[in-house]
Amino acid sequence: HDMAMIAYAATYKSRVPFVHFFDGFRTSHEVNKISPIADEIIQQMLDMDLVGEFRKRALNPDNPKLRGTAQNPDVFFQAREACNRYYEAVPGIVQAEMDKFARLTGRQYHLFDYIGDPDAEKVIVCMASGTGIVEEYLNYVGKDKKCGLVSVRLFRPFDAAAMVKALPKSVRKIAVLDRTKEPGSLGEPLYQDVVTALVQQDRTDVKVVAGRYGLSSKEFTPAMVKAVYEELDKPTPKKQFTVGINDDVTGLSLEYDTHFSTEKDAVRRCVFFGLGSDGTVGANKDSTKIVGEYTDRFAQGYFVYDSKKAGSVTVSHLRFSPEPIIGSYLISKANFVACHQFVFTEKLDLLASAVPGATFLLNSPYPADKVWDELPVELQQDMIDKKIKFYVIDAVHVARETGMGGRINTIMQTCFFKLAGFMPEEEAIKHIKDAIRKTYGKKGEEVVLKNHAAVDATLAALHEVAIPQAASSNRHREAGAVNNPPEYVKKVLGEILAQRGDDLPVSAFDADGTFPTATSRHERRSIAIDIPIWTADVCIQCGTCSLVCPHAAIRIKSYDPALLAEAPSGFQSTNAKGKDFAGCKATVQVAPDDCTGCGACVHACPGRNKQVEGRKAINMEDKIAHLENERAAWDFFLTIPDADRASVVADNIKGSQHLLPLFEFSGACAGCGETPYIKLVTQFFGDRMLVANATGCSSIYGGNLPTTPYTVNAKGQGPSWANSLFEDAAEFGYGMRLAIDQQHEYISKVLGDNKEQLGAALVENLLGNKQETEAEIAQQRQWVAELKAKAASCAADKQGACRMTAVNLMTGADALVRRSVWSFGGDGWAYDIGYGGLDHVVASNRDINILVLDTEVYSNTGG
Repeated sequence: HDMAMIAYAATYKSRVPFVHFFDGFRTSHEVNKISPIADEIIQQMLDMDLVGEFRKRALNPDNPKLRGTAQNPDVFFQAREACNRYYEAVPGIVQAEMDKFARLTGRQYHLFDYIGDPDAEKVIVCMASGTGIVEEYLNYVGKDKKCGLVSVRLFRPFDAAAMVKALPKSVRKIAVLDRTKEPGSLGEPLYQDVVTALVQQDRTDVKVVAGRYGLSSKEFTPAMVKAVYEELDKPTPKKQFTVGINDDVTGLSLEYDTHFSTEKDAVRRCVFFGLGSDGTVGANKDSTKIVGEYTDRFAQGYFVYDSKKAGSVTVSHLRFSPEPIIGSYLISKANFVACHQFVFTEKLDLLASAVPGATFLLNSPYPADKVWDELPVELQQDMIDKKIKFYVIDAVHVARETGMGGRINTIMQTCFFKLAGFMPEEEAIKHIKDAIRKTYGKKGEEVVLKNHAAVDATLAALHEVAIPQAASSNRHREAGAVNNPPEYVKKVLGEILAQRGDDLPVSAFDADGTFPTATSRHERRSIAIDIPIWTADVCIQCGTCSLVCPHAAIRIKSYDPALLAEAPSGFQSTNAKGKDFAGCKATVQVAPDDCTGCGACVHACPGRNKQVEGRKAINMEDKIAHLENERAAWDFFLTIPDADRASVVADNIKGSQHLLPLFEFSGACAGCGETPYIKLVTQFFGDRMLVANATGCSSIYGGNLPTTPYTVNAKGQGPSWANSLFEDAAEFGYGMRLAIDQQHEYISKVLGDNKEQLGAALVENLLGNKQETEAEIAQQRQWVAELKAKAASCAADKQGACRMTAVNLMTGADALVRRSVWSFGGDGWAYDIGYGGLDHVVASNRDINILVLDTEVYSNTGG
């Protein structure tokens, strides 16, 4: 806020543009209490004469001039040097504006602010949000450690004299912390500037080391600051290091004490677990603002969520303190923990951060006298050991009773204010209702009144739970990854799912950035409240429910009735309809833990129950009542063989939905209109498909860690996917097509040149197969396998050129199977920034397919 004002004032005086940058997500998604600059101070900071001169320099036909000329080598160099004096003047101008700002507000800044012991021997140099964390550590240790901090305010132009002047004369070692990585360089930018400045200012007596921290808003805590200073204490500190991770590959990382904390007892720390799009984050932002504005406490809110479009775990970290909050890091010792989704009790270590005596608020479908038996034993024991005060509310019931549907955020917010006690109950409810009107007023008075009614009904439904003396549950917390995950999924992706991704070492990841597909099946989010239940005798077997399901959570199979001998008792089936399925049984099955409860299937279902008005062949019902039965049914359903692609008539909805989808259980929003199209494409072409995906919604739900929805068939075949820049998806796909065509051309030549050795019939079959039907593609795969076997035999027996030919055949034979190349993107890509490339690719007449996910509103860069 203050730097923005100073930058504005300085740019008018210096005529040099400023980039007012910050630490990305770590800063942009933080709510904090500040002292805004009054309008009259803004007016005093701005010199209107300079503003007028700035405006006069604008392009104006009444005073025409030319900008952006094409200059030649004879003058470009001189013209480029003409701006030197303006950049040289910038540091002095900025400092003058900082001094002026201090006179007006009392808040003094310098180009490089020094904080800490005036006789410090060890100094950290860094900038942006990391400086507050270092300052918090320095306030905690005082002068005993001889530590200091140089906070960089003006990065460019870098004023060497001002930087060295800010350092205490006693300094002997400096750690420069950069929040970036430049592979191949001798050091990151700030480090190089500091080293150069010290040399220029004749301070070569100081040892400087380079540290890297906080990439992608990675945690940076006082404990890590302590580790940096301790590294500087060593006779020979590492010349380069990282902090905040475990680098077990190159050994650059510093060890730190995860239990070390600098926070004072007076700070109230609250952690909230919510579900993406359930309103938890929005309500907590309002709560932060209410406490910050209407009490004498300082308030800070920070919100952690991954890049799933909806339905992921969100964790809100709220601090309330009698003093300003300068540190920007997650809460590790919470006085209050709230879980807004009961399913998280089975998956997450909810009370890991809770201090003894903390309050735990749980949204539970079970009443206070029964909820204890529904909790995993690990959670029960945590509550006993930490003497937790435990409260529950059935927020979903309150929401439905007051017309709120599944929106529970204001209900849980009301519970928080009741239990936290920051202000009298009546005052808190008033402020909550005011925030509701401000947030939802544009949606109409009815929406506002429903929210108010939910708030009024909340406290009567809030109950304390008496905690028994012993844990008694036979339930256990689930592992991060489920459904028999492969080792990598279990040890790496499972840890991310369990919210322990920060603890994974560098060795857990492939250096080339690749990740396996077929991983979303191991997540099992189980986030729906209601799920679709099939009524077999009403179903007309049209396949529409499966077609429209955004998450491939509804599947259709027709199969040999003999397979039902092994079916669980609750498994539904009926006689299959249609001549193509004569003599078969048919089942429509939901994956209860992967359904998001959107209801698209029910909305689209044309099958009507003639006996019960309002009922269809598929109906939304309470998940808890059906979960055990539907889990068993889904597990059995997966053992039924998938349809033979060569025998399925897939030019209609019903037939197409008998094909296995190779895009399943994505992180797209419930009811997403884009994913059914991607799913359908994978049903037709997924086993031989390459995807060039534009950045946007489809790349986030399609290629997001920890789990990805693109999957494989029983033979391990499935879409191969890569993400491009937003504007380049068409060209990216075009490049894939050119590469595949070149591979095919090359391997075809190798076959032709070695026709006699490989067998004329096999070569002619491989090169002559048009691959226009599933049967022909299946046959081609068999011939390719035969070719590979011959090539492998040749490679084992031959040397020199013959062996080279054999290796080329083994590694290149897959290119003989017809590939289906696709570019995916949204309307923002296809009709706007990427249109030129798309037009070029379409005009090329190459065999490339383009899917435009046209939301008609350029939502999130249009898919």
